[in-house]
Amino acid sequence: MAAWNYTKGLHETGNGIYSYLQPDGSWGWSNSGLIVDDDQSLLVDTLFDASMTRDMLKSMQDATGIHADDIGTVVNTHANGDHTHGNGLCTHAEVIASEAGAREMEAFGPEQMKAMMDAAPSIGELGEYMLEIFGSFDFGDVAEKLPTQTFSGEMEVKVGDKTLRLVEVGPAHTRGDVLVFAEEDNTVFTGDILFIDGTPIMWAGPVSNWLKACDMIIDRNPDVIVPGHGPITDIAGVQRVKEYLAYVDQEARKRFDAGMSVRDAAHDICLTDFESWTDAERIAVNVHTLYREYQGDTRAGDTAEIFTLMAEVHRSRRK
Repeated sequence: MAAWNYTKGLHETGNGIYSYLQPDGSWGWSNSGLIVDDDQSLLVDTLFDASMTRDMLKSMQDATGIHADDIGTVVNTHANGDHTHGNGLCTHAEVIASEAGAREMEAFGPEQMKAMMDAAPSIGELGEYMLEIFGSFDFGDVAEKLPTQTFSGEMEVKVGDKTLRLVEVGPAHTRGDVLVFAEEDNTVFTGDILFIDGTPIMWAGPVSNWLKACDMIIDRNPDVIVPGHGPITDIAGVQRVKEYLAYVDQEARKRFDAGMSVRDAAHDICLTDFESWTDAERIAVNVHTLYREYQGDTRAGDTAEIFTLMAEVHRSRRK
């Protein structure tokens, strides 16, 4: 495949297919996509706050002449705010998400995120960690807009003569993950099913669904694979994500069967083969989710508990 530069901003990867990239792809620094044909356009995901999304939309307007008000459709690949908090800037757009993704957006909005960050300076080491990973974003300046159309399974969307196939693959990273295939252009926007050169984070699971989603991408063999975070990749990049997920599942299972606690397992699992990736502390979330899966517990994990463990693992791995 072509070697795409991983630089901040808009990149045209095909005829009317654009990717907006945000190095280094760590917490909150997500990617988006734009599909244009004739006088129609569709945006895949917005960004973590309104200011960032305005900058992205301005770059898209400069490149294509399409104003935010002209964008006809926004597809949210999942519910996390770094992919949704600018939806409202596309004032006339239909916002499409999976039904499960929409329910997650309703349950946790930007007001909760702002409250968490406002409280961070007063909660010690956990607060320091929250400020470190999310302090660059303004959760008081968001443009939230909930989905206006939802689906389950698959959905076809037309953009001019281009066919987009939306495929629900969650629960995996979150409860409602969606892949967006631009079929004529052999391109896929994966949302956070793919973190490239960054550690995947499994909020929902099961891990088997995530592995199946990777296999679906591999089987379709797209020319251009745009991850939710990190540089544009190819099939080898998808394979590496699979390797991480399978490895962590294997290692967590060993420790679960041995009676080791989530905390001890998160500290104990060696990540040598993935040590160059950002955000290694996400192993804490992944082990927490896998342990719940092994126990048959379908409830969401305790957010404060999980972030506290991530902060602890983050500190220990920096030493």
